Amino acid sequence: MTIDQLEKTASQVRRDIIRMVHAVSSGHPGGSLGCADFFTAMYFEIMDHDPSFNMDGKNEDMFFLSNGHISPVWYSVLARSGYFPVPELSTFRHLDSRLQGHPATHEGLPGIRVASGSLGQGLSVAIGVALSKRLNGDDKTVYCLTGDGELQEGQIWEAVMYACHNKVDNLIAVVDWNGQQIDGSNDDVLTLGDLPGKWESFGWQVMHMDGNNMADVLKVMAEAKAALGNGKPVVVLMKTEMGQGVDYMMGTHAWHGKAPNDELKDKALAQLEETLGDY
Repeated sequence: MTIDQLEKTASQVRRDIIRMVHAVSSGHPGGSLGCADFFTAMYFEIMDHDPSFNMDGKNEDMFFLSNGHISPVWYSVLARSGYFPVPELSTFRHLDSRLQGHPATHEGLPGIRVASGSLGQGLSVAIGVALSKRLNGDDKTVYCLTGDGELQEGQIWEAVMYACHNKVDNLIAVVDWNGQQIDGSNDDVLTLGDLPGKWESFGWQVMHMDGNNMADVLKVMAEAKAALGNGKPVVVLMKTEMGQGVDYMMGTHAWHGKAPNDELKDKALAQLEETLGDY
């Protein structure tokens, strides 16, 4: 896909996010909107993956969402890239739906290999899968997205240390570095300090990316993949804007976990181009 096609797809993904959370007056639009460009690039251009879906992911790239509360953006790209019917997005957060507020596995949703949302755990899972691929002679890449507020969880740093010690160099971790979490800015709640320096001190190769610039996402993720196989795991610190694409949601933590009312839903959709057709 061209950059223009990817950007148009990301616009539709953002529409899906707004409509999903509005319909049930529940969900996490802020981080989902901020990561729409990244997810679109990953599933429509970067990853070697198969929407027919097998749980073991053999001979394909595998993606793990650690900050599972941004499920709306993941559900949208999974549906739009062929994992399940797009109209199923209308069941988001309904009782007995496969599209729960945090991704779950008990209903067997294609694309979801592990339940997530208990913050801090996803990177450990991704490391285990990466080691499994190494043992099985599978040369594909494992990706894991975490939130920046999630880095306040101690398990993250245990995993970071473990991955370096064991030279897990078929793994790319991406941090959504938007500076916001549910109770305020990261700096107000618990500052992350010198984040690049922390990762570097643990022995990871650190890269930086503008997660709301499609061209930069494609460029940096290609560079990250090219850096694998050299004895070091790679982390991409991805700067995004929470609520990207919807003016009244940007620059604040207020929309981390709050759905818009009817009026604000319409205002948001007026700012986002419908490109693939609403479900």
